[in-house]
Amino acid sequence: MPVYVYRAITKTGQEVKNRVEDTNRLNLIKKLKRNGLLPISVTQLNYRNNNVQKAKRKNMENIDKVLRKVNTADIDSRRGKRRITLKDRALLLFSKGERVTQRDVMVFTENFYLLKKANFNNIHALNTIIESTDNMAFRGILEDILAGVEAGENMYTTMEYYSGIFPYIYINMIKVGELSGSLTSSLEQAITYLDESSAMNKRLRNILIPQLIQFCGILCMLILGTLFAIPAIQNVFDQVGSKEKLPAITLWFSGVIDTLVEFWYIPLLIILGIAAGVVAYVGTPKGKYNFHYFKYTMPIFGKLIYALDFERLMKAVLLNIKNGMRIQDALDVSKNITKNYVMLSIIESSINNILIGQSWIEPFERSGLSSPMITEMLKIGMQTDLAEMMEKLLEYMKIDIDNIIQKIMKVLPQVVYIIVGAVLIFFVIVVLVPIIQVYMGNFLFTAAGV
Repeated sequence: MPVYVYRAITKTGQEVKNRVEDTNRLNLIKKLKRNGLLPISVTQLNYRNNNVQKAKRKNMENIDKVLRKVNTADIDSRRGKRRITLKDRALLLFSKGERVTQRDVMVFTENFYLLKKANFNNIHALNTIIESTDNMAFRGILEDILAGVEAGENMYTTMEYYSGIFPYIYINMIKVGELSGSLTSSLEQAITYLDESSAMNKRLRNILIPQLIQFCGILCMLILGTLFAIPAIQNVFDQVGSKEKLPAITLWFSGVIDTLVEFWYIPLLIILGIAAGVVAYVGTPKGKYNFHYFKYTMPIFGKLIYALDFERLMKAVLLNIKNGMRIQDALDVSKNITKNYVMLSIIESSINNILIGQSWIEPFERSGLSSPMITEMLKIGMQTDLAEMMEKLLEYMKIDIDNIIQKIMKVLPQVVYIIVGAVLIFFVIVVLVPIIQVYMGNFLFTAAGV
């Protein structure tokens, strides 16, 4: 059995560390949590290829025996209580070794695809990849997948436990490949999907981040200039006895900033109250539905968000149809790719329509979110070859998404420039005009009574 070294914290804050055997990392974490222990790290020791380890290892216990003997009261009396520090929580949540990135999944998929093309079986391929994986968290996940394969399970069965690591459509591709005997082809599709997702995320970051940095920079200049430059200018006027006055808008904005600094807790409480109210409302089914509908209809980004969700849905449905599923079952299985309540309600309506003998396309058409081109292509596909038409639909949607992104890249800078321009004009009036007054020296004349 695999050997693990774990560190965990009890409910009282006591740290527990042990070296144990268990079937896989996931089972060990579940057992620790069931017994009131918060795992900080679970690291597997590489004994898999050591054939000499069949005898009982020294200083080694089964995890079930360890947990039966764990007595947190005795631990506390022997070692003294230790509270969970911020550092422990940070390591638990943000530790680099415990994070699995999309890049890790991409490298694994590419390596697995190359090994399958070289006629490696799944066990041999997974063993080879595990030996070259540096990320211990991802290595533990791959060990769990390998343990499942060795036990006779499919890879996708274990991947479903790690839906936060592997996207659902990715798992669906692996599932289709394993069940149909075309895993190599599915891995190639998965690589394409991950490449496109990564490129899409990169394009969106390139659009948003520079604009946000520019806006935040000018806003900080405005606030800092009001806090430091304006009082300094007023002190200069006062010291020389000038009757020169700062612009009225400068005095007003300076007063607003001073009030906010002095009574900072009032706006903070208001903001927290509004945020708590919004979170509470969104936490209700109706609030979540309305929020998700807003995401699909919001200015600038709404069409893109819906198009991406719909494209992922169609990809999953197409894969399942190619695997021999009926459209009803394909929709039912594929609905897990989205968490958006609006999309889920449309899919449920489509499935219900099929059950009563009506068109499954009609709910998408009635929602007003799908373009007429999309629904017409699906209708034609139902009359001819749905799989072939859905492939053409995905090609069209890829072009459509590119066009939407191009429009966003044109519109978003213009919107940001308007906002930034307004803030910049306000900055000039509030901060730069008084500075220019000092530079021109007119206040010296009024100080001298001229």
